[in-house]
Amino acid sequence: MHFIIIGGDAAGMSAAMQIVRNSTGHSITVLEKGGNYSYGQCGLPYVIGGKIESTNKVIARTQKEFQEKYGIDARVFHEVKSIDATQKVVTGVNHSTGETFDLAYDRLLIATGASPVVPNWEGKTLQGIFTLKTIPDTEEILDYLYKGYRDIKDVTIIGGGYIGIEMAENFVELGKNVTIIDRNEQLAGIFDRELADLVHDEAMKQNIKLRLGETVEGFIGESFVEYVKTDKGEIKTDLVLIAVGVKPNTEFSKEAGIVTGVKGAIQVNSCMQTNVKDIFAAGDCATQFHRIKERDDYIPLGTHANKQGQIAGLNMVNLHKTFKGVVGTSVMKFFDLTLGRTGLSEKEAEGLNIPVASVAIQARDIAGYYPDAKKMTVKLVYHKETHKLLGGQIIGERGVDKRIDVLSTSLFHSMTIEELVDLDLAYAPPYNGVWDPIQQAARRVK
Repeated sequence: MHFIIIGGDAAGMSAAMQIVRNSTGHSITVLEKGGNYSYGQCGLPYVIGGKIESTNKVIARTQKEFQEKYGIDARVFHEVKSIDATQKVVTGVNHSTGETFDLAYDRLLIATGASPVVPNWEGKTLQGIFTLKTIPDTEEILDYLYKGYRDIKDVTIIGGGYIGIEMAENFVELGKNVTIIDRNEQLAGIFDRELADLVHDEAMKQNIKLRLGETVEGFIGESFVEYVKTDKGEIKTDLVLIAVGVKPNTEFSKEAGIVTGVKGAIQVNSCMQTNVKDIFAAGDCATQFHRIKERDDYIPLGTHANKQGQIAGLNMVNLHKTFKGVVGTSVMKFFDLTLGRTGLSEKEAEGLNIPVASVAIQARDIAGYYPDAKKMTVKLVYHKETHKLLGGQIIGERGVDKRIDVLSTSLFHSMTIEELVDLDLAYAPPYNGVWDPIQQAARRVK
């Protein structure tokens, strides 16, 4: 068989490696639009902030390694433009030579990822306006910061989600004056408002200016951006980062008759198969089944991409394995705080017409009498009638990741609030109290 994979990052190369490791006698061609393979996109904000010394450090395997060590025909600057699902041929352009190509496949994986959303704002092509998704994006921002184009003092971030929050921290630590604009009334929209207020407090503590409930209308400047224009005025700026979300790269897929679903992502089943025979999809261009919502969702994260890619690769060589779904777990760092969440927020549950209740407490990450115990805020969301756990949110300085993973595991196994109390969790004064904070919260439920 000849396998073609479109996209050479997390999902695509996870699939390629499963084909290599679990079969023989097949050929694999990977068509990557850009110039880099298998890199950690989530590390890019920390390259800009200087915690990671260069973009080379986030590359897991190079094109050369895939070719020479694993025998994969890994190509760069090969952009697929169309798929003929009847003839089983992909057509595209080699941007290195300008030549077009036609390649036949027996089975095809679409792992094209997602691209940053950039609304059609006036002045969006001015110099100094960036998005952050790829290694070239990162290097362009670094060049602009350090190559003397202008003195960068004031940075404006549009969007208060993952990338916006992480980049705000990194720009502040570079000594920049940071403003975050978000059209919503809160940062970190995946959290309920009382938890988001803790994020707001930390932002103000770090002298970040928040412009919430404010809508961007465009940019003003000659060749370089000088102001961001909003519905409430103008904001002086030397650099703008647009971080308002991503959209799946699925344009040519639709033309091939491949069905798309949530937010335009490719609809896949648990084996990563599309509706078209011998075409699979995985990663940020595909849907993910949400175990708590009990329906397909679109939550583009590296963890999901790697798992879906692995499962797609196994099924492409007839080794049956299914994707078990997601529960919406994430964690991020924001200065002294760790923000963790899993499952549904109370706001999401209400939007799904689920009878919902919640409990929120303040606790300590370790035994209260042990030196340097830190506060954390824990919120549990549960079904009002059955007491089934629906989600959890935790914000604190330490120990958040540990508790969120416990809640994520509990959600995966459909546990109730009462069953959280029964868990046998590790205890010693330097690590925990006799009742873990999530158990303390669970015990408040009557």
